[in-house]
This record gives sequence, structure tokens and C-alpha cells, in this order.
Amino acid sequence: MSSNAELFPTIGSVADQTQKLPVEAQAVEVTLDEEKPVQEIESLCMRCEKQGVTRLLLTSIPYFREIIVMSFRCEHCGFSNNEVQSAGAIRPEAAVYTVRVLSREDLDRQIVKSNTCTVIIPQFELTIPPGRGQLTTIEGLIRDIIIDLSADQPLRRIQNPETYAKIEGIIAKCKDIVGDDEEDHADENTTGALQTPKRASEMDAPLIPFTVRLDDPAGNSFIEFVGSMADPKWNMRTYHRTREQNIELGLVASDDSAEAKTDEKEGEDEDEHLTNQNEEIYTFHGTCSSCGHPCDTLIKKVNIPYFKDVLIMSTNCDKCGYRDNEVKSGAAISEQGKRITLKVEDREDLSRDILKSESCGLSIPEIDLVLQAGTLGGRFTTLEGILDQVYEELSEKLFASGDSRGDSAAFETFLKKLKAVKNAEHPFTLVLDDPLANSYLQNLYAPDPDPNMTIELYDRSWQQNEDLGLNDMKVEGYEEDAKQDAAGVDAPKEEPASTKQDEPKTS
Repeated sequence: MSSNAELFPTIGSVADQTQKLPVEAQAVEVTLDEEKPVQEIESLCMRCEKQGVTRLLLTSIPYFREIIVMSFRCEHCGFSNNEVQSAGAIRPEAAVYTVRVLSREDLDRQIVKSNTCTVIIPQFELTIPPGRGQLTTIEGLIRDIIIDLSADQPLRRIQNPETYAKIEGIIAKCKDIVGDDEEDHADENTTGALQTPKRASEMDAPLIPFTVRLDDPAGNSFIEFVGSMADPKWNMRTYHRTREQNIELGLVASDDSAEAKTDEKEGEDEDEHLTNQNEEIYTFHGTCSSCGHPCDTLIKKVNIPYFKDVLIMSTNCDKCGYRDNEVKSGAAISEQGKRITLKVEDREDLSRDILKSESCGLSIPEIDLVLQAGTLGGRFTTLEGILDQVYEELSEKLFASGDSRGDSAAFETFLKKLKAVKNAEHPFTLVLDDPLANSYLQNLYAPDPDPNMTIELYDRSWQQNEDLGLNDMKVEGYEEDAKQDAAGVDAPKEEPASTKQDEPKTS
């Protein structure tokens, strides 16, 4: 650790060391590496093909990892460029960092963007594909977006007016955040004085909330949090990389992985054909609920040990990218409801599989969290995964709404409690209440009883049966009811004749 700290000092210590050095020791002409905190290497300029200088700074970011900051400048043509590369190994899992930008102070948060990171701003419908690595802030990221999108706008205005109008709308939203530099330059020309651009965090203009999301399969990107990782505006989620992502990162060879996958699939198909009859995937043709184009819904029947059969449904539209997945029960309706209570004590409990049906309610009494039946629909995931979904849904919808900003302090306190719960920082109680008994929580001690989990069966009330439509449902003896209904329909047809005969005659 000591050698690593000496090789990758923090930026603050590098700045202090630079200030202590004399001016001569900070100049480019000095060639003694031990006297300079920043290493300098002569390199070729790709614009004028003359020699420039590349400066390398090996540093570490607190709560993150070691990085290499590179800066190139050519004194002959003035070309400059900077880039950031990770100095550590590729992480075992991919990472997604999300920040809700609600005030102008959030624009000063630092961002480490690796060359494998995708930047997403959902409110602008903007996705930035992987490119060169950067060490910047949210404000700097927005300014780079304005510069990159404005580059070819005059040409788009003539060749493709529709694309020009859409991109111009995104640029206008970005300029509302950081200000319009053209007005600042106009003020400079009129006064003749050189003025530094005003930082976006110091502006008095109102800020429309938006979200910045970094999705990095290598896990080498980062967004700064305020205070601690309990920051309610900041969230980090990890996930397992797909095979395609491993190929893009160079962790798996495409040819070898394809052959291995084919061999494994042939062996698995033979075993599954003999032992499992629930592996068939059904395809139902339909239309996308978002764009109306034709799309397919895939349905697969899965047997959960010590529980029952369930149906996993997945819909993916190739036209608009709409995705949806849901889990429904594949068995008969239970005679009783089920209430599952789990005492979560450590992070190991967060890895339990959980099936939450659309008729199940979820509650955590310690933080006063109550999710009514139907919230999040049907989900088959882990306990950590469903708590992440709850956190993302609440932070995204309630932070952006105008009603929640009036009582933002109380809501931020609640989100801090929810983040502490999903990180298992202290014990808590999870309660699943499903009137149809279609929900499931994994028993780590199966087939023996789980000491931390209690399962209670109860009789549904009349109101619960009414809400579920069970009071009007009859599965036995319905033939007689059908005959009686048919007889009741035919009887009124004879009534007009009889009533006509009984009518008194008038003279």
C-alpha cells in the first residue's frame, strides 16, 4: 500500500508538492524526474507533425481507484488534448452510476469517464457512445455536448432539416443549463475587456432537474458523491457483464467463446430434453404498446424449487427499443393468502431470490416503506435487485416532480434510510403480503426451516376476494346456472302476448 500510495499520490498532495517547488523546477526545460510531480514526454503532434509535450500525472481518486491523467500540447500550432485512463484492473462486474442533478451545485460534481463508458441523459433522450476517457465535471460534460453537437449543425440544416431541429432542441436545453457562451462573447466584443466565462453553478437562472447516468461494462468510471455514499442524489448499481461485453473488452475471444458456447449448448440440450420439459419458449405476436409496431412476447415456464411453476414474459420492440418483463403464476389460485416475514441481518440475505407477484405488497417497517399491490408489477430478481428498483423509481419520479421539492429535506432523509437498508448497513424486516400466495422468498436452509424467515397462511377477507374478482368466479356447477339463465332469457319473450290478452277492452 505504501508503494502504491507513493506511485499514485492524491491530486491534493501533488498540488502541494508543486507549490513548494521553485519556479525553475516547474518549467518544461527541467529534465530531472524526481523534482517534478508531473512527468513530461516529447511526442509527435498529429496536426502539424512537429514535436509537442505530453504530461502524465499518476494520481488516485478517494473512494475510487488509481488513474492516469494525460495532457498533450503543441507549442507550434497550439493543438491541445487531454485524456484519462484507468491504472487498475478491469472490475469483476460492470457498474452503473446515477446522479440526479437538482441544483446548480450538483454541476460541480467530478466525473471520471473511461473509454468504455456510455453516458445517458434520459430527459434529453441523449446517449453518448464510448469514446476517449475524460476527467471533468457535469458542467464540463454538458459544454462538451454543446461543442460536439454544434459542429455539423450548419450542414445538417441544409441536408437533413428534421435531424437539425431535434439536435437544436438538445443544444438549447444544454445552453439553458450552462448559459449561452455567444452572449458572453458579444459582451466581450462590446466592452473590449477579456472576461472569464461564468460558472454554471454561480448563475441565478433556474435549473430544470435532469439525470446523468454512466454505464461502464469495465467498471472504471465514477461520479462524485457529496458527503458519503449515502448521498440521496447518488446511486451505484453493479451487474454481470454479458458475453458480448466481455468480447468487446477483450476478456473473451469471440471464436473460442462461440465454439465453447455451441458445445455447452449441445450438451445442455440433450440433458434438458431428457430431464426437463419446461424449457420450451413460446412466442406470441402482438403490437408494441409504445410505438404500435409489431413485436413478439416471449413466454417461458419455470419451476421454482419448493414453490410452484411461474411464467416469465419478456417483450422487446426492435423499432423503438421498448422493453418490459413480468412474472405471473402458472398454477391454480391458492385457497389462502401468504405473509412472509424476513429478518435481514447482513449482505448475504440480500442475495436471496425473490418472486414478487403483481398482487403482492411489500413493506419495511423500520423506514416506514409500504408498497401497495401492483407496484413494480411482477418481478423475479434478488432482494438487493428489488430494493435497487424501488430506490431508482422513487428517486427518479419524486425528485423530478414539483410537489416533492417543497419537502425535499424529509424525502432526502427517507432516501438515505432506504439506501442504508439496501446496503444492509443495519438489520431490518421485510414483509411480503400476497393474498393469492403467488410470491416467494428463497430459503437458504431448504429443506430445513429458515430461522430468520416466518411464513404465515391466512384466510382472505371478503373484500380481498372482491378486489381479486374471486367472489363472482364459479368453477363447479356452472352448467345449471347456464341453463337457468337461458330459461330466464326465453321466458320474457312470451310475456307480451299474455299481457296483451289480459288488457281490458275499451268501448
